[in-house]
Amino acid sequence: MLQTTWIALVLGLWSSLYLIDVFLKGKKAVARPYLSFLDKTGLNISICQLRWYTTIFNRAFLRIGQWRPSFLRAWFTVGVFFSLLSMVASVFLLSLLVLNTVRQNPVEQQVLTPVMPGVNLPMSQISYYMLTLLVCGILHEVGHALAAVREQVRVNGFGLFLLLIYPGAFVDLSTEHLQAVSPLRQLRIYCAGVWHNLVIALLAGLVLLALPSLLLPFYTIGSSVVVTEVVPNSAVSGPRGLSVGEAVTRINDCHIKSIADWSACLTSSMQEKWTGHCLPLDLIKEMDTSPLNVLSNKSHHQWEVIDCCNSTSATHLCFMYHTKKSAETKYACLPARHATDRPMCRLQSDCYVPKIEAACVYPAVDNETKLLRVFHGQRPPLLFLGYPLDLYYSVSLSNYVPKVSFIPLNLPYVIETFCKYIISLSGALVILNVVPCYALDGQYICHALIELLLRPSVPDPEIRSFIYGLVILFGTILLLVNVVLAMWTLFL
Repeated sequence: MLQTTWIALVLGLWSSLYLIDVFLKGKKAVARPYLSFLDKTGLNISICQLRWYTTIFNRAFLRIGQWRPSFLRAWFTVGVFFSLLSMVASVFLLSLLVLNTVRQNPVEQQVLTPVMPGVNLPMSQISYYMLTLLVCGILHEVGHALAAVREQVRVNGFGLFLLLIYPGAFVDLSTEHLQAVSPLRQLRIYCAGVWHNLVIALLAGLVLLALPSLLLPFYTIGSSVVVTEVVPNSAVSGPRGLSVGEAVTRINDCHIKSIADWSACLTSSMQEKWTGHCLPLDLIKEMDTSPLNVLSNKSHHQWEVIDCCNSTSATHLCFMYHTKKSAETKYACLPARHATDRPMCRLQSDCYVPKIEAACVYPAVDNETKLLRVFHGQRPPLLFLGYPLDLYYSVSLSNYVPKVSFIPLNLPYVIETFCKYIISLSGALVILNVVPCYALDGQYICHALIELLLRPSVPDPEIRSFIYGLVILFGTILLLVNVVLAMWTLFL
């Protein structure tokens, strides 16, 4: 229902924008100033698309493209070799995916996966996704522009667009100048975008690897984890629960130095059958507030109490224990915090104290419910009674604990997430753009490569054009089949 509402909202906004544009262009009183406004700003509105075109960056492209010509030539030449290797690898990979599907032996992880907001992209992540697409698209097109300037091809302008909800960029190059340069120089221009996508992904990977060292002056790492979010109305929310910004150091006797430790401690608590606390029998009798045991088992005529406390009590909990003199299970309603402050035990023998009779008391709960002590901040430990997975899903944590209170808690998460999106989406652009397919960079790369390699041995341009057409047709069909298979897998 939410997805349908979201789709309807997006389509409604685009329809309204398009109808307003048509109305203003058709209204004589405002048509001329409106068209003048569009011309000055470089805006253009069409069905589900908004474009912005400008020439203000041309001078910057010219200056950067003429900086260190020998270095830029080597830089973009390396890009050509990489792009050609990527084209071979991409065609091989996509062909292998189709072949495995035909053989009914599909790969476990789909390499080509369409990203659909609300389907396989959480709505909370859409801002990262759109920003990453925009950054990757801009730097991709900047690569084309700089390579064009280096090869003395005029850059007419640069622009941004929004297609439905997907942002992007484009560069307008002089077609006459582009066709006049040699195929090798064309390759440097066509391959520059893919080459820059690889560089972006590599830089994001380096930042991700170096992030702990980069943030070390501002965050403490490896001693605890910090709470970054608490789910409202959850078992650990409220004044006595966990608070955003608190450091979590332990669950029971399991120390937590990272998010991996947090998961491991909760997993270990689910696997433990019994965990109790050692209390002297005299202290148990002194603190016990349970009423007289009056619940009988009619079949065996044995006394048994399961809930020995008032179920609405916020401070007391029903515990069970055994003594050396009797194997009968006994129950006591004890103040939970005082009881859990005592040493932990798993067996009755763990509570041996000379000259003092003690018992290992366990919470009288079912096998899945656990009593956990969460050590957080400077406050007393949080007592959590429930299923450990509920605790896991009630909070969000970070390995980066700020050294000072004003340092943002979520900054490391934002950087990590953005870098992961850069690596994923920029890498995907590399795989897709080099495929010899209509409307992609691979189409132009393929044409320039055929002209470079076959012109000396195949002088007839019609034969070269026929070979080029076959390759592009194959690449287009290959990509379309993979897209159809990916969509089929996504919505199965």
